[in-house]
Amino acid sequence: MKLRASNLLFVLALTFCFACNQKSEPTLLLPVYGEKRIGNNDTIYHTIGAFELTNQNAEKVNAFTTKGKIYVADFFFASCQSICPQMSSNLTTVQKAFEKEEDVLILSHSVNPLHDTVEVLKKYAESYGAISGKWHLLTGSKTTIYNLAKNDYLVNALEDDGTPEGFLHSELFLLIDKFGRIRGMYDGTDKVQVNKLIEDIKLLKTEKESTEIIK
Repeated sequence: MKLRASNLLFVLALTFCFACNQKSEPTLLLPVYGEKRIGNNDTIYHTIGAFELTNQNAEKVNAFTTKGKIYVADFFFASCQSICPQMSSNLTTVQKAFEKEEDVLILSHSVNPLHDTVEVLKKYAESYGAISGKWHLLTGSKTTIYNLAKNDYLVNALEDDGTPEGFLHSELFLLIDKFGRIRGMYDGTDKVQVNKLIEDIKLLKTEKESTEIIK
């Protein structure tokens, strides 16, 4: 069946109006981790909640610091002699890859904040060449940090777990996007995984979304 020119124009107009009224979903280049739900016809993703900790320069670091930034989060403690040195060494590789890019940060959370004071973290930061304002080594309330690990970053942080060092924490590096969502999890002791993290950060920086930043 052939459409007359006038009818064809009418159909095209209807199609255009329908398309304009449809809410376009952003294209996500990487997965989003954690539970999600539907609200007001939108997908609401798990996000990192509000927090406030102190870095190696005695500066407050909070959700305002990371707002609109991509960042890598991990958990460690300064006296750790097992996986932490390898993880911190690998973070220097991540830092170097984005040294000049202000929208990429690193947040390392101490799981032994009673020992890891500002002074201790300052010395630790210097030993790994952490750039001030780029790589934040964080201390604060143990309850805050442990809850942040479990409930927000979805990883483990435990004390008195029976290991010789007395603490258990995840070996994962967590990739957080500009909207506070977890977009990747990588073995921080594995150089192949760390290189994958670097490539995924580059990919994430190209991702375009119309959604406003979640506060």
